[in-house]
Parts: sequence; C-alpha cells; structure tokens
Amino acid sequence: MNRTHSMWTLRSPLVIAMAVAVVGVLGMLLVDHGPWNKPHLQTAEVHYPSTKAAANAVGATVTPTTEKPAIEPDAPGPKPAQPANPVPQ
Repeated sequence: MNRTHSMWTLRSPLVIAMAVAVVGVLGMLLVDHGPWNKPHLQTAEVHYPSTKAAANAVGATVTPTTEKPAIEPDAPGPKPAQPANPVPQ
C-alpha cells in the first residue's frame, strides 16, 4: 500500500496541471479563432486609400519633410572622446 500511495501522491498534481493547461489552451483557441471573431475593417482604410487623401478630406495640408544634406556639419560642443569638464592637474 505504501508504494502505490506514493505513486498517486506524485502523479495527481501532474495530472491536475496537465488538465488545467489543456483546458486553458482550448479556451484560448476558442476565443481567438471562434466563429464570432471576424476581422473588422477600419473606416479610415475603407474610405481613403492613403494618408494624404484622409488628411485632405478633413482640410489638413500634407507637406513633405526636408531632406538632410549629404554631408552633415559637426555638432557644436566637445567631441565624444573629450571630457565635458576637463580635470585640472
């Protein structure tokens, strides 16, 4: 009796944990992929094909960003290798 009792003591938490895991996975699959979960279209994507068209519809203007020059000037201030406050010696 002692040997069978120890086997049930070890197996019962494992069986309960497996049952909870299986029920949880099935529940997630049912909620995520159920027949009531259909993809919804967003209204902005349906009415306007681009951001510019949507902005023009509400009266906003779209301006392009300025391009960066090919060679950027050096940033003001100390170089990264130089300390910000030099230590006097």
